[in-house]
Amino acid sequence: MPAILFDMDGVLYVGDLPIDGAAETLAWCRRHAIPFRFVTNTTSRPRAALVDKLDAMGIEARADEIITPPVAARQWLSRHVDGPVGLFVPEATRAEFADCVPASPHDQRVAAIVLGDLGEGWDFATYNRAFRWLKQNPDAPLVALGLTRFWEAEDGPRLDVGPFVRGLEYAIGREAIVLGKPSAAFFQRAVEQLGVPAEQTLMIGDDIVGDIGGAQGAGLRALLVRTGKFRPTDLDGDISADGVIDSIADLPTWWERESPP
Repeated sequence: MPAILFDMDGVLYVGDLPIDGAAETLAWCRRHAIPFRFVTNTTSRPRAALVDKLDAMGIEARADEIITPPVAARQWLSRHVDGPVGLFVPEATRAEFADCVPASPHDQRVAAIVLGDLGEGWDFATYNRAFRWLKQNPDAPLVALGLTRFWEAEDGPRLDVGPFVRGLEYAIGREAIVLGKPSAAFFQRAVEQLGVPAEQTLMIGDDIVGDIGGAQGAGLRALLVRTGKFRPTDLDGDISADGVIDSIADLPTWWERESPP
């Protein structure tokens, strides 16, 4: 396994609190010249803000090492969509869509709808506007920035974008185009950046469905950590990780044990 993909929230930190050993493990990867990328379904912050967050935790990172759904969505929209886009993303993330023409709330026609994690920004009027646009424009794709069900905040679990995507899919009777985890295309894009075959890449995550199942579905191996949103019941479901460690701090020991001599 010459390369690694790291989930971020729940693996390297929980909310704004770093997980013990995360900075040391990433430094170990760089010392051993192990190529890696960060893959996250976070849509509430642009990559520059994520770099600053990691830096404050002592983790060295560059923006081009972080793969996010907004970046993947912007690239997809530039190839497939011509016209105004209904952006349902946090204000800080809109900068990632600078090349798009944003639809105004009064527009009748939209070429696509992009749905991210609005968090406290969701209300009935906002959600219903996305629904109406999709009903009025049946050819406009619903572009989902991942299908994460929830994330573990410092004060407890919070809904992520997945439930809102599923609600719109049910209401309009068609499926979204998913440009985040657990989409195989999202993992494949990360692997392409690394330049390593999928079967030689290890995904490390805390989400048994989005991280572990998604990575395995794309041909990667997957290592589950017992931090973040991990629950003991994750070990009893239909998805089985290729390995389980207590936290990211245990990766070097696991790696040396599993790597061939």
